[in-house]
Amino acid sequence: MTKIEGFQGEFRFLSNFWPARVKVSGVVYGSVEYAFVACKSVDPDARARVAACRTAGEAKRLGRTVGLRVGWNEMRVEVMRGLLGAKFRRGSPLAAQLLVTGDAELVEVNTWDDRFWGVCGGEGKNTLGVLLMEVREALKSG
Repeated sequence: MTKIEGFQGEFRFLSNFWPARVKVSGVVYGSVEYAFVACKSVDPDARARVAACRTAGEAKRLGRTVGLRVGWNEMRVEVMRGLLGAKFRRGSPLAAQLLVTGDAELVEVNTWDDRFWGVCGGEGKNTLGVLLMEVREALKSG
């Protein structure tokens, strides 16, 4: 099986930092990363601060300081699944790009020791990669 390891170069579009308008509770965010960070909190002020960030990296850093909503760890995978579904919505150019990856295994390789969403040093759950493959399969099945 072909493996796409690391969301760089021609596969950068798989990254949560890739510009893609994603709407959550009536607010449009500039990428899945922005939206995911906003979803960590139910505080409208915290969400507004996330929306005002200049870059996805800035939003990610801010996300480390927001108060997490009750039950966040239990819901975060479902939240990410929904956001990826919105990013790669059927009929969109990004959905077409995702489909071009065929049956390749998608692996979110990182160097920042995230072994939940990705793989670092050959170890990790690759939750983001698994979710991307789920979204791709849903697109294939029509």
